[in-house]
Amino acid sequence: MPELPEVETVRRGLAPAMEGAQIISARINRAGLRFAFPPRFCERLQGARVRALRRRAKFLLADLDSGETLLAHLGMSGRFSVIAPRGAPPDTNPVHDHVELGMSNGQRIVYNDPRRFGFMDLAATRDLDAHRFLAGLGPEPLGNAFGAPWLAGRFARSLRPVKAALLDQRVVAGLGNIYVCEALHRAGIHPNVKTGRLGAARLERLAASIRSVIAEAIEAGGSSLRDYAAADGALGYFQHRFAVYGRAGRACLRDSCPGTIRRIVQSGRSSFYCPRCQR
Repeated sequence: MPELPEVETVRRGLAPAMEGAQIISARINRAGLRFAFPPRFCERLQGARVRALRRRAKFLLADLDSGETLLAHLGMSGRFSVIAPRGAPPDTNPVHDHVELGMSNGQRIVYNDPRRFGFMDLAATRDLDAHRFLAGLGPEPLGNAFGAPWLAGRFARSLRPVKAALLDQRVVAGLGNIYVCEALHRAGIHPNVKTGRLGAARLERLAASIRSVIAEAIEAGGSSLRDYAAADGALGYFQHRFAVYGRAGRACLRDSCPGTIRRIVQSGRSSFYCPRCQR
Protein backbone atom coordinates (compact mmCIF):
# COMPACT_ATOMS: atom_id res chain seq x y z
CA MET A 1 0.00 0.00 0.00
CA PRO A 2 1.42 3.44 -0.88
CA GLU A 3 2.64 5.29 2.19
CA LEU A 4 3.10 9.00 2.84
CA PRO A 5 6.05 9.57 0.46
CA GLU A 6 4.26 7.89 -2.44
CA VAL A 7 1.03 9.82 -1.87
CA GLU A 8 2.95 13.10 -1.56
CA THR A 9 4.73 12.33 -4.84
CA VAL A 10 1.36 11.72 -6.52
CA ARG A 11 0.04 15.00 -5.10
CA ARG A 12 2.99 16.91 -6.49
CA GLY A 13 2.44 15.33 -9.90
CA LEU A 14 -1.28 16.10 -9.98
CA ALA A 15 -1.11 19.65 -8.61
CA PRO A 16 0.01 21.43 -11.82
CA ALA A 17 -2.82 19.78 -13.77
CA MET A 18 -5.55 20.25 -11.18
CA GLU A 19 -4.96 23.33 -9.01
CA GLY A 20 -6.79 26.34 -10.42
CA ALA A 21 -8.50 24.28 -13.13
CA GLN A 22 -12.21 23.59 -13.41
CA ILE A 23 -13.59 20.07 -13.64
CA ILE A 24 -15.46 20.19 -16.95
CA SER A 25 -16.50 16.55 -16.99
CA ALA A 26 -16.57 13.66 -14.52
CA ARG A 27 -17.26 10.03 -15.30
CA ILE A 28 -17.26 6.86 -13.23
CA ASN A 29 -17.17 3.46 -14.87
CA ARG A 30 -18.57 1.44 -11.99
CA ALA A 31 -20.79 1.97 -8.93
CA GLY A 32 -17.93 2.04 -6.48
CA LEU A 33 -14.47 0.89 -5.52
CA ARG A 34 -13.76 -0.29 -1.98
CA PHE A 35 -16.87 1.68 -1.06
CA ALA A 36 -19.71 3.01 -3.19
CA PHE A 37 -19.22 6.48 -4.66
CA PRO A 38 -21.21 9.15 -2.80
CA PRO A 39 -24.62 10.20 -4.18
CA ARG A 40 -24.50 12.42 -7.28
CA PHE A 41 -20.72 12.09 -7.32
CA CYS A 42 -20.15 13.22 -10.92
CA GLU A 43 -22.79 15.94 -10.75
CA ARG A 44 -21.19 17.45 -7.64
CA LEU A 45 -17.74 17.45 -9.25
CA GLN A 46 -18.70 18.90 -12.63
CA GLY A 47 -18.28 22.66 -12.80
CA ALA A 48 -16.26 22.87 -9.58
CA ARG A 49 -12.82 24.48 -9.61
CA VAL A 50 -9.94 22.92 -7.68
CA ARG A 51 -8.73 25.54 -5.23
CA ALA A 52 -5.94 23.45 -3.69
CA LEU A 53 -4.64 19.88 -3.74
CA ARG A 54 -3.43 18.75 -0.33
CA ARG A 55 -2.37 15.59 1.44
CA ARG A 56 -3.25 14.37 4.92
CA ALA A 57 -1.56 11.15 6.00
CA LYS A 58 -2.15 8.76 3.06
CA PHE A 59 -5.13 10.72 1.67
CA LEU A 60 -5.29 13.16 -1.24
CA LEU A 61 -7.60 16.12 -0.63
CA ALA A 62 -8.81 18.33 -3.50
CA ASP A 63 -10.53 21.43 -2.09
CA LEU A 64 -13.23 22.66 -4.47
CA ASP A 65 -14.78 26.11 -4.79
CA SER A 66 -18.15 24.44 -4.26
CA GLY A 67 -17.31 24.14 -0.56
CA GLU A 68 -16.65 20.41 -0.79
CA THR A 69 -13.42 18.42 -0.78
CA LEU A 70 -12.74 15.36 -2.88
CA LEU A 71 -11.01 12.79 -0.68
CA ALA A 72 -9.12 9.95 -2.38
CA HIS A 73 -7.18 6.95 -1.08
CA LEU A 74 -5.05 4.83 -3.41
CA GLY A 75 -5.62 1.54 -1.60
CA MET A 76 -3.29 -1.25 -2.72
CA SER A 77 -3.01 -0.63 -6.46
CA GLY A 78 -4.63 2.75 -7.22
CA ARG A 79 -2.86 5.09 -9.61
CA PHE A 80 -3.67 8.57 -10.91
CA SER A 81 -2.42 9.54 -14.36
CA VAL A 82 -2.33 12.95 -16.01
CA ILE A 83 -3.00 12.77 -19.75
CA ALA A 84 -2.16 15.88 -21.73
CA PRO A 85 -4.23 16.92 -24.79
CA ARG A 86 -3.35 14.50 -27.59
CA GLY A 87 -0.97 12.81 -25.16
CA ALA A 88 -0.27 9.09 -25.03
CA PRO A 89 -2.39 7.01 -22.66
CA PRO A 90 -0.72 5.61 -19.51
CA ASP A 91 0.76 2.12 -19.48
CA THR A 92 -2.15 0.70 -17.52
CA ASN A 93 -4.98 -1.61 -18.55
CA PRO A 94 -7.92 0.68 -19.45
CA VAL A 95 -10.40 -1.91 -18.21
CA HIS A 96 -9.40 -0.76 -14.72
CA ASP A 97 -9.96 2.96 -15.41
CA HIS A 98 -12.69 3.72 -12.89
CA VAL A 99 -12.77 7.53 -12.60
CA GLU A 100 -12.06 10.10 -15.32
CA LEU A 101 -11.97 13.88 -14.85
CA GLY A 102 -11.72 16.31 -17.75
CA MET A 103 -10.09 19.59 -16.71
CA SER A 104 -10.57 23.06 -18.21
CA ASN A 105 -6.89 23.17 -19.19
CA GLY A 106 -7.42 20.25 -21.56
CA GLN A 107 -5.79 17.64 -19.39
CA ARG A 108 -7.49 14.46 -18.20
CA ILE A 109 -7.08 12.85 -14.80
CA VAL A 110 -7.62 9.08 -14.86
CA TYR A 111 -7.81 6.87 -11.78
CA ASN A 112 -6.89 3.24 -12.47
CA ASP A 113 -7.19 0.56 -9.77
CA PRO A 114 -6.99 -3.16 -10.67
CA ARG A 115 -7.62 -4.40 -7.13
CA ARG A 116 -10.22 -1.74 -6.30
CA PHE A 117 -9.12 -1.23 -2.68
CA GLY A 118 -8.95 2.53 -3.17
CA PHE A 119 -11.90 4.81 -2.58
CA MET A 120 -13.19 8.35 -3.01
CA ASP A 121 -15.59 10.52 -1.08
CA LEU A 122 -16.95 14.06 -1.10
CA ALA A 123 -17.37 16.01 2.13
CA ALA A 124 -17.91 19.59 3.27
CA THR A 125 -14.48 21.22 3.49
CA ARG A 126 -15.34 22.99 6.75
CA ASP A 127 -16.14 19.66 8.41
CA LEU A 128 -13.22 17.70 6.98
CA ASP A 129 -11.36 17.28 10.28
CA ALA A 130 -14.35 15.33 11.58
CA HIS A 131 -14.50 13.01 8.56
CA ARG A 132 -14.49 9.35 9.61
CA PHE A 133 -11.18 8.69 7.87
CA LEU A 134 -9.41 11.83 9.12
CA ALA A 135 -10.70 12.33 12.66
CA GLY A 136 -8.16 11.34 15.30
CA LEU A 137 -5.13 11.20 13.01
CA GLY A 138 -1.82 12.03 14.64
CA PRO A 139 0.55 14.77 13.48
CA GLU A 140 2.38 14.70 10.16
CA PRO A 141 5.93 13.36 10.62
CA LEU A 142 7.42 16.44 8.93
CA GLY A 143 5.15 18.90 10.76
CA ASN A 144 6.01 21.09 13.72
CA ALA A 145 3.73 19.15 16.09
CA PHE A 146 5.73 15.95 15.68
CA GLY A 147 8.89 15.26 17.64
CA ALA A 148 10.34 13.48 20.65
CA PRO A 149 8.05 15.28 23.17
CA TRP A 150 4.99 14.13 21.24
CA LEU A 151 6.24 10.55 21.15
CA ALA A 152 7.08 10.67 24.85
CA GLY A 153 3.53 11.70 25.67
CA ARG A 154 1.98 8.98 23.54
CA PHE A 155 4.42 6.26 24.65
CA ALA A 156 4.38 6.94 28.39
CA ARG A 157 3.40 3.87 30.42
CA SER A 158 2.67 1.94 27.22
CA LEU A 159 3.96 -1.59 26.70
CA ARG A 160 3.19 -1.86 23.00
CA PRO A 161 6.05 -2.85 20.68
CA VAL A 162 7.41 0.33 19.12
CA LYS A 163 6.82 -1.01 15.59
CA ALA A 164 3.11 -1.49 16.27
CA ALA A 165 2.84 1.91 17.94
CA LEU A 166 4.36 3.74 14.97
CA LEU A 167 1.95 2.04 12.56
CA ASP A 168 -0.94 3.44 14.62
CA GLN A 169 -2.16 6.43 12.61
CA ARG A 170 -3.27 8.12 15.84
CA VAL A 171 0.37 8.29 16.94
CA VAL A 172 1.83 9.65 13.70
CA ALA A 173 0.00 10.00 10.39
CA GLY A 174 1.09 8.42 7.14
CA LEU A 175 3.72 5.94 8.27
CA GLY A 176 3.58 2.39 6.96
CA ASN A 177 5.55 -0.81 7.22
CA ILE A 178 8.43 0.13 4.93
CA TYR A 179 9.36 3.46 6.46
CA VAL A 180 8.87 2.35 10.07
CA CYS A 181 11.34 -0.51 9.48
CA GLU A 182 13.84 1.89 7.93
CA ALA A 183 13.43 4.54 10.65
CA LEU A 184 13.88 2.02 13.47
CA HIS A 185 17.10 0.79 11.88
CA ARG A 186 18.46 4.33 11.59
CA ALA A 187 17.57 4.94 15.22
CA GLY A 188 19.14 1.65 16.36
CA ILE A 189 15.90 0.48 18.00
CA HIS A 190 14.63 -3.10 17.88
CA PRO A 191 11.02 -3.32 16.57
CA ASN A 192 9.93 -5.31 19.64
CA VAL A 193 11.14 -2.78 22.22
CA LYS A 194 8.28 -1.62 24.44
CA THR A 195 7.47 2.04 23.90
CA GLY A 196 7.37 2.88 27.60
CA ARG A 197 10.98 1.82 27.95
CA LEU A 198 12.36 4.29 25.42
CA GLY A 199 14.24 7.09 27.13
CA ALA A 200 14.59 10.69 25.99
CA ALA A 201 17.77 10.16 23.98
CA ARG A 202 16.33 7.21 22.04
CA LEU A 203 13.10 9.11 21.36
CA GLU A 204 15.11 12.00 19.95
CA ARG A 205 16.95 9.60 17.64
CA LEU A 206 13.69 7.96 16.63
CA ALA A 207 11.91 11.22 15.80
CA ALA A 208 14.92 12.44 13.81
CA SER A 209 15.15 9.12 11.95
CA ILE A 210 11.47 9.21 11.01
CA ARG A 211 11.85 12.74 9.67
CA SER A 212 14.96 11.94 7.65
CA VAL A 213 13.58 8.72 6.14
CA ILE A 214 10.32 10.38 5.09
CA ALA A 215 12.07 13.46 3.67
CA GLU A 216 14.55 11.36 1.69
CA ALA A 217 11.81 9.06 0.38
CA ILE A 218 9.78 12.02 -0.87
CA GLU A 219 12.86 13.44 -2.59
CA ALA A 220 13.40 10.05 -4.27
CA GLY A 221 9.79 9.90 -5.47
CA GLY A 222 8.77 7.17 -3.03
CA SER A 223 9.36 3.43 -3.34
CA SER A 224 8.12 1.34 -6.28
CA LEU A 225 7.72 -2.29 -5.27
CA ARG A 226 4.61 -3.51 -7.11
CA ASP A 227 1.91 -1.22 -8.47
CA TYR A 228 3.05 2.25 -7.44
CA ALA A 229 3.98 4.92 -10.01
CA ALA A 230 3.78 8.71 -9.95
CA ALA A 231 1.17 10.65 -11.90
CA ASP A 232 3.49 10.86 -14.91
CA GLY A 233 4.22 7.13 -14.80
CA ALA A 234 7.67 7.54 -13.24
CA LEU A 235 8.80 4.98 -10.68
CA GLY A 236 10.12 5.84 -7.25
CA TYR A 237 13.74 5.14 -6.36
CA PHE A 238 13.91 4.97 -2.57
CA GLN A 239 13.75 1.17 -2.68
CA HIS A 240 17.37 1.28 -3.83
CA ARG A 241 18.27 2.87 -0.48
CA PHE A 242 16.58 0.30 1.77
CA ALA A 243 18.85 -0.62 4.64
CA VAL A 244 16.65 -3.41 6.06
CA TYR A 245 13.27 -3.71 4.33
CA GLY A 246 13.17 -6.84 2.16
CA ARG A 247 16.85 -7.61 2.91
CA ALA A 248 16.51 -10.64 5.21
CA GLY A 249 19.67 -12.75 5.17
CA ARG A 250 21.85 -9.95 3.80
CA ALA A 251 24.54 -7.97 5.57
CA CYS A 252 23.66 -4.91 7.62
CA LEU A 253 24.68 -1.73 5.82
CA ARG A 254 25.57 0.22 8.95
CA ASP A 255 29.28 1.03 9.07
CA SER A 256 31.28 -1.50 11.11
CA CYS A 257 28.20 -3.60 11.95
CA PRO A 258 28.77 -7.34 11.35
CA GLY A 259 25.06 -8.17 11.65
CA THR A 260 22.75 -9.94 9.22
CA ILE A 261 19.23 -8.64 8.58
CA ARG A 262 16.44 -10.77 10.02
CA ARG A 263 12.71 -10.94 9.36
CA ILE A 264 10.05 -11.49 12.01
CA VAL A 265 6.26 -11.21 11.83
CA GLN A 266 4.49 -8.70 14.07
CA SER A 267 0.71 -8.47 13.98
CA GLY A 268 0.67 -10.17 10.61
CA ARG A 269 3.29 -7.86 9.05
CA SER A 270 6.91 -8.49 8.21
CA SER A 271 9.47 -6.56 10.23
CA PHE A 272 13.08 -6.36 9.06
CA TYR A 273 15.87 -5.43 11.46
CA CYS A 274 19.49 -6.01 12.41
CA PRO A 275 19.86 -7.92 15.71
CA ARG A 276 23.35 -6.52 16.26
CA CYS A 277 22.81 -2.76 15.99
CA GLN A 278 19.12 -2.53 16.90
CA ARG A 279 18.54 -3.02 20.60
